[in-house]
Amino acid sequence: MDLSPEQRAVRETVRSVAAEEVRPTAREADRTEEFPEDVWDSLADIDLTGLTTPEEYGGFDADMRTYAIVNEEVAHGSLAVATALSVHCLATSCIARFGDESVREEWLPEMVDGRPVGAFALSEPQAGSNPRGMTTVARPDGDEYVLDGEKQWITNGERSGVVVVFAKTDRDDPDSVTQFLVPKDRDGLSVGEKEDKLGLRASDTTGLTFDGVRIPERYRLTEVGEGLAAALSILNGGRVAIAAQSVGLAQSALDEALDYATEREQFDQRIAEFQTIRHKLAEMATTVRAGRLLTWDAASRMDRGEDARQAASMAKYFASEGAVEVADEAVQIHGGYGYTTDYPVERLYRDAKVTTIYEGTSEIQKNIVARALLDGR
Repeated sequence: MDLSPEQRAVRETVRSVAAEEVRPTAREADRTEEFPEDVWDSLADIDLTGLTTPEEYGGFDADMRTYAIVNEEVAHGSLAVATALSVHCLATSCIARFGDESVREEWLPEMVDGRPVGAFALSEPQAGSNPRGMTTVARPDGDEYVLDGEKQWITNGERSGVVVVFAKTDRDDPDSVTQFLVPKDRDGLSVGEKEDKLGLRASDTTGLTFDGVRIPERYRLTEVGEGLAAALSILNGGRVAIAAQSVGLAQSALDEALDYATEREQFDQRIAEFQTIRHKLAEMATTVRAGRLLTWDAASRMDRGEDARQAASMAKYFASEGAVEVADEAVQIHGGYGYTTDYPVERLYRDAKVTTIYEGTSEIQKNIVARALLDGR
């Protein structure tokens, strides 16, 4: 699957920024659990915060293959930064695709410039893999909606300025899920404490509580009851992004393992000379390439307007599980040093696990793939 000259140029630009500005901040940002805002501004400077936004609002309007390439390269530098960027792009995609013209003109040009940061609020404490079980309600009141409820696991929860929120218009009707835009400065919206996570520690993950939050009716992005279908359609692209990020992290772990194996000596020779290590590196490289090709295949199907649900789930499942395996082997190749913070592989190992959980767990992805295989048989 060859890249176009434009895609190659984008890859080289993002790869350079990731190497020079994203990667050098990753260790300290992980240690302090603070998002590197200067890095965010650098991404905005090369239009990545408008990656999925139409050109008429100042965006890059990237095709899905380009979107995957960017996510891979940013994640090669820092998965935390890549995750924040992809969630911001989920929010801009929802506004661009479902908002009316006044809402698009109000929000998208500033979000393209990087501020306000976007967030995407679907999951709840008791409704993760089953969004139909959500309890957040948006009650119509004249020309406004009033939101009450709680969301959980929200990336950019603290640093965002606008949130795409999914809520039922009828608490007892699972088919009433609707999508709304909610500015963070609304009275009654509060942000919970940042989660103390295993990995992805530089990315702020919080809960959001809505207590009588009022928004104008025009901030309803979808027709009543169409929010869940909208979420699932947007999440196909989100899963391609996570697959690409998984590949980027896995490539980073492979690169670290290659560097270490060619420098470290035991028994008077480089450990890269041992067949056991060579076989590990071969398996890791194969996993990375297979994940990348599955991801590009899913992205290309979306670009052609095909139904890519199965392909996106295959890519997300394989690439995320592969990232865990590759990072694990990278730690093993480093031996005792891999278990310390002196080398990046311990952070990559911690970060990798979340890719098998968010944007739909591996088990959910396998259900989607199996359903596609069995439908009509």
